[in-house]
Amino acid sequence: MTRTVVLAGASGFIGSYFRRRFVEEGWQVRTIGRDAWADAQWNDDGGMTRVLNGAELLVNLAGRTVNCRYNDRNRREILDSRVLTTRSLGVALSNCGEPPRTWINASTGTIYRHAKDRPQSEMSGELGRGFSVSVARAWEDELAAAVVPATRKVPLRIAIVLGGDGGVMGPFRNLARGGLGGHMGPGTQKFSWIHVEDLFRAVLFIHHRPALSGPVNAASPYPVDNRELMTLVRQSLGMPFGLPTPKWLLELGAVMIRTETELVLKSRWVEPRRLLDAGFAFEHPSLAGALNEIVAAKS
Repeated sequence: MTRTVVLAGASGFIGSYFRRRFVEEGWQVRTIGRDAWADAQWNDDGGMTRVLNGAELLVNLAGRTVNCRYNDRNRREILDSRVLTTRSLGVALSNCGEPPRTWINASTGTIYRHAKDRPQSEMSGELGRGFSVSVARAWEDELAAAVVPATRKVPLRIAIVLGGDGGVMGPFRNLARGGLGGHMGPGTQKFSWIHVEDLFRAVLFIHHRPALSGPVNAASPYPVDNRELMTLVRQSLGMPFGLPTPKWLLELGAVMIRTETELVLKSRWVEPRRLLDAGFAFEHPSLAGALNEIVAAKS
């Protein structure tokens, strides 16, 4: 019997990877999104219910990129693209006669505080403050509010996702190739990450383990600091040196390329405690190995 997964927000870097991998694993893939090729559109409640009905798994990856300046307009779009889509899925699921048994909804490891002192697990982690954290909390609150008693809900707190065809690796590689591949700011801020293949495998792992509910952290068990990150990026590209970027220059550059320094200066130390305790084995646990695989796949 063919298994069916619904991918909501399937047009981005992660969604495109997931579509291909689910097909390779023998799943039928249905999609919800804004693109004309999607099987249902966000503004079509009936269409969304039809797409969801009879599916085994729902994975929601919808959300506007945060790689932008946090002006009022972008803040609203970032929030709405996460909260309103999650709300729409909850309504559509409530109208299903045969709803998916698992709903994995993207969240973010950024929900935790700036942490250099200790890792942040699902049980002992402390939530942070600021715009990005408020978005993450609203996102998870919307998932919790959905009345879908036949469906297990899992907010997946995803660290920075690395892969060959998207994510943050493009800008990091460009900096290294241009000679600016040194550490950013103090260089001591933690960098929690996960290879996109391990993220895909974690989704399947969670789906097949009904005891896993509530927040789950999706991050490699071996984070690095920014200094080591940039060293490994340079090594993977064969670049012998890289100039560091002080905080004041990062602030100036962020304005020029219309992004926020939080993306590289916040210390994210996310521990995947629940995945590890449940027996999940990472294929790409070390950053050096992950970066070498990504570079090899691109060459």
